[in-house]
Amino acid sequence: MSQQRTPKKIIPRKTPIPEQDPKVRSRNFDEVSLGYTPESAVQEAGRCLECPKPTCVSGCPVQVPIPAFIKLVKDGKFKEALDTIKEANLLPAVCGRVCPQETQCEQRCIVGKKFEPVGIGRLERFAADWVMQHDLAEVPAVAPSTGKKAAIVGSGPAGLACAYELAKLGHSVTVLEAFHEPGGVLLYGIPEFRLPKKIVGTEIDLLKRMGVEISLNVVVGKLLTIDEIMEQYDACFVATGAGTPKFMEIEGEELNGVYSANEFLTRMNIMRAYSPEFDTPIRRGERVAVVGGGNVAMDSVRTALRLGAGEAIIIYRRTEEDMPARREEVHHAKEEGVRFEVLAEPVRILGRDGAVSAVECVRMELGEPDKSGRRTPRPIKGSEFRIPVDTIIMAIGTNANPLVPQSTKDLALHKWGYIIADENTGQTSKRGVFAGGDIVTGSATVISAMGAGRKAARAMHDYLMGQPAVSLR
Repeated sequence: MSQQRTPKKIIPRKTPIPEQDPKVRSRNFDEVSLGYTPESAVQEAGRCLECPKPTCVSGCPVQVPIPAFIKLVKDGKFKEALDTIKEANLLPAVCGRVCPQETQCEQRCIVGKKFEPVGIGRLERFAADWVMQHDLAEVPAVAPSTGKKAAIVGSGPAGLACAYELAKLGHSVTVLEAFHEPGGVLLYGIPEFRLPKKIVGTEIDLLKRMGVEISLNVVVGKLLTIDEIMEQYDACFVATGAGTPKFMEIEGEELNGVYSANEFLTRMNIMRAYSPEFDTPIRRGERVAVVGGGNVAMDSVRTALRLGAGEAIIIYRRTEEDMPARREEVHHAKEEGVRFEVLAEPVRILGRDGAVSAVECVRMELGEPDKSGRRTPRPIKGSEFRIPVDTIIMAIGTNANPLVPQSTKDLALHKWGYIIADENTGQTSKRGVFAGGDIVTGSATVISAMGAGRKAARAMHDYLMGQPAVSLR
């Protein structure tokens, strides 16, 4: 007689993760979340059902073997858990902190059908942090040299992921980075309290130890072109991102005190405005309004608080439920005292003596759904109102970085200036030139950019070895 399996009793909610007190953290740049202890990580890993047919992996753009690494955490084998993650993901300490797991792997978790899903991101972060703390990180194995050379343009998540995979396959890889430090948006776009610079540096250092060369202060499209790169390398991957800011094109945007989120966060990160040791030229507003509802908007408004703002306000034209920002980031912002003005849109910026003094907004209502399925906001006539502010940060998205597209012949582009590339291989219209990440898709997530880099690396390997391109999926 066959033995029936006893149903596992599941703890309904995720194991709590300690955080800094909101009143304290809103005035410092230390990390908000303090991470799991070994005991709490084992407890959370124990919530996993070890499904015979797991669905969580299908939600991960880089295909991390999630059930396998969680089982290792549950068994207390933390280093082995990280080694398993590293089979697919170069940056687990980064992804565990900033990836939107709630709409990706955790959304597919079977436990999440009745209870809170397993904290996959929290466990990924724990494994990476534990190995770092115990100095147990090992350099991934690298295949014998193929004699082929590949250039990666940009050291953001897509470029780093592509470099990682190509290096493992035995190719000589050089990353060309425009800034004076590698990391791309991980370094200049995400604030210290959400992703410490030390974490990014440690992850990138592992790449260098694999033999990847990183050349800094190389602005491709100005100092040299893709055609010149292809004279020296056998293949090239373009991962320059979408860093050109968008503005609303309303009256008053030329006033002093109006920033793009890109400029504001770059000054804060690269020029270290978060540290009192550096006299960074950045406006430390008393009343700051941030326009937008995504993660960049949350990063900007919470940064403004930490720089000393007495009041920090989010202005968003839809409802809070419509915000694309992670729920956790919205929750943290509210805890820290950020004011939310939803169903409102700026129509002009008012100034005094050349500087911002107020923003005039109009109330919005939601109409019929648009192509994305979200209801279209429309202004309510006669509902204008003003908010006194001295600083405004526009966090309404970005456009394609134009340097490579404008300086490269025979490179097919979308009408918005993004590079056209095959979804599964990253191959562009130019032989030997591949592309991925935000320069292809527009602004997206760190992990989706990494997924694009990983797919492209596989296709580039096939190209370099004279084989037909094979997709990862």
